[in-house]
Amino acid sequence: MKDELKYKLNILGAKAKYDVCNSSYFDYDLKGTKSVPGVYYAVIKGKYVPIFKVLLTNICIYDCEYCENRRSNDVERAIFTPEELAFLTVSLYKKNYIKGLFLTSAVFIDPDTTMEMMLKTVELLRFKENFKGYIHMKVIPGASPLLVEKAGVLVDRLSINIELPSERSLKLLAPDKNSREILGAMAFMNEKKIEFSEEVKTTKSFRKSFIPAGQTTQLIVGATEESDIQILKLAKNLYKNFGLARVYYSAYIPLNESPKLPPITIKPPKRREHRLYQADFLIRFYGFEVEDILDEKKPYLDENIDPKMLWALNHREFFPVEINKADYELLIKVPGIGLGSARKIIEARRYKTLNFDDLKKLKVKLKNAKFFITCNGKALISLELPSEKIKEELFGEKFFQPSLF
Repeated sequence: MKDELKYKLNILGAKAKYDVCNSSYFDYDLKGTKSVPGVYYAVIKGKYVPIFKVLLTNICIYDCEYCENRRSNDVERAIFTPEELAFLTVSLYKKNYIKGLFLTSAVFIDPDTTMEMMLKTVELLRFKENFKGYIHMKVIPGASPLLVEKAGVLVDRLSINIELPSERSLKLLAPDKNSREILGAMAFMNEKKIEFSEEVKTTKSFRKSFIPAGQTTQLIVGATEESDIQILKLAKNLYKNFGLARVYYSAYIPLNESPKLPPITIKPPKRREHRLYQADFLIRFYGFEVEDILDEKKPYLDENIDPKMLWALNHREFFPVEINKADYELLIKVPGIGLGSARKIIEARRYKTLNFDDLKKLKVKLKNAKFFITCNGKALISLELPSEKIKEELFGEKFFQPSLF
């Protein structure tokens, strides 16, 4: 590899780490390989998958308060040509260093110029290099819908960052960005995905699918004053109205000094980020409403207790659940019983009456579940324990630590 290419890779591979492509609570996606800048491990379907996560450029026309690449910052800058990026991606793929590409960028010259360069990179990979790997590409707000559509038929996933949880916060910290452009692009991608899907169904078209892995977005948590209930209501609306596959929550990392931002010494709110992911999953997959988890009197998630456990402790009227009779919707409300273990329980009890030993084999977390279930009318522990005693037994002194929120 030429020295100039190495120089660019060292800058643009490192700068891409702040774009989230999976939950970063345990820093999975911030841990790159020691040998190749820009190669990070994302957790996909429970497996660590090496992804080439890289910026086209960190030269930016915008001056977002929270961003390391803001135009007013004095940092090293670099830009790849589409040919260089395609070459690097294919080289790493052939050496089995990566399974796919996550391509993002600062806004260079203008949105269309940036999107055109990113699109050309993808076209070189798909048409010239016959690259079959996974590609996730960021959409630049304000870019032409035609460019977005061209990208959507070539990549597996598109995403556009909503950045901040409210219009007010966006105007405060990223005044160059426009929420209407961001939401408009989301709506366009959703419409195109539906259009392509319907066309294939009705005409048996050979036209390629549009973003088969769907679209995602990312928002920063902790840079502004929005509460968790505001963030989760926003996420639910994004899922409902734009068909998003995922909303990624990114704990605010203090990189710049500004009176508009939290102090530079603040630690990233990683535990808050983690609780938001847990609540997000409850809403998407477990049948919970935002209002089941939070309300205006308690607008923040508890740092010390996961939201499903807290809901169960606050709604003891739904318990105990009889494992051998309860339906799927009730089983998945039990702490310690996930979607997979609930399905296994229903399947297994077709053949026998289940006991607690059977539940262990089915990967039920009895440490949590034992307070809320019976097996054939029997319990492992007194089901009359007050919620405070259950918290103390499960979490000990951790429960009594004051919340940051």
